[in-house]
Amino acid sequence: MNLKVILEPCAEGGYTVYVPALPGCISEGDTRDEALANIREAIELYLEPVEDDYIPQDKAEVMELAL
Repeated sequence: MNLKVILEPCAEGGYTVYVPALPGCISEGDTRDEALANIREAIELYLEPVEDDYIPQDKAEVMELAL
């Protein structure tokens, strides 16, 4: 899966990075590499399903899709 990220330098130093396609998925780092590593981890956590994320209705199916 490929996602576009926005990497912005901060006035006080370091970088902020966010993913427009994933609202609220944001991270930061002191360097570009650190910020990009941090956003990769944030994306993984954002996309990781949590038991509370869904409550299946009767006759609902839970499936996995590969992207």
